[in-house]
Amino acid sequence: MQNLTEPPGNATPTKNVSIIVKVCVVIPFFCVFLYCILLMLHTFVSHRQFFDSSRYILFTYMLVNDTLQMLLSVVLFLFVMGNVNFPIIFCTPLLFLSTATFQNSPLILAAMSLERYVAIFYPLHRPVSWRPERIWVIILSLWIVSCILPTVDFILMRPKADVDVLSTPVLCKMTVLNSSPIQTLFKVVMNGLFFALVAVVILFTYIRILLETRKMRQDRVSVSKALHTVVLHGFQLLLSMMAFTFPITESLIVLHVNWLQEHISFFNYFCFVLLPRFLSPLIYGLRDESLRSHMKRAVPCCRARISPHKATKN
Repeated sequence: MQNLTEPPGNATPTKNVSIIVKVCVVIPFFCVFLYCILLMLHTFVSHRQFFDSSRYILFTYMLVNDTLQMLLSVVLFLFVMGNVNFPIIFCTPLLFLSTATFQNSPLILAAMSLERYVAIFYPLHRPVSWRPERIWVIILSLWIVSCILPTVDFILMRPKADVDVLSTPVLCKMTVLNSSPIQTLFKVVMNGLFFALVAVVILFTYIRILLETRKMRQDRVSVSKALHTVVLHGFQLLLSMMAFTFPITESLIVLHVNWLQEHISFFNYFCFVLLPRFLSPLIYGLRDESLRSHMKRAVPCCRARISPHKATKN
């Protein structure tokens, strides 16, 4: 995960109220997110036809990855809010998974755009790895690539001289591990390369499908849908990149609003980490007609509305 809010520090009534308010904002928000994701996952598991499509399998994988990333994000947030300290040896796995899942998100978007490209240009002769029964090869490759950055990052890790990795309690934040300027530079460069590569892939697939739309006289509907899907992946990428706007938004807030640093950090965390992570799968999932119709049947209140409507028709 990227920046977290600063630890509460000295316990004062005002700070305690501030911490309670922040926790009461984040926890219900996460619960709503979790309910929506579990509803979508339940829909996928309950209907076999979704597993016959590589696109839906990759989307399911994106849901699992985003849920894990958001869960780790909230857990680390609560540790910071509660000023919970523990040795780096126990903190490292949480930060490793948080960073890996964060890197995984744009890679999944690139894979989903390429899947639409393959579906349009090779409908009858798909490469083996892009078929539903072998899509796990793509998913495994994405995980391996997304683990490169945190692996190298932790290899370069140089804790402070007075910090013992096995015994010294520390606040579980990336700033505790990223004390070296080389580490910071490496992360900035790698994050830039990751998102630039994904942007190029999405742009490439968009242009190719757009050109194909103009050439084809038949089946223009499916090609147009694929084009809209790729555009949506570009929007999802922009949502993911919002996490890198922390320095800019922080500078703007400092110039125009007299907020404490911990409040600015929380505003950035909620608006540019949690909110985009919530919107990305929700927008993609709800725009899909097939998935949306099955989800409505799974929700009790919607199911109650659908049943009388069907009875009237009959």
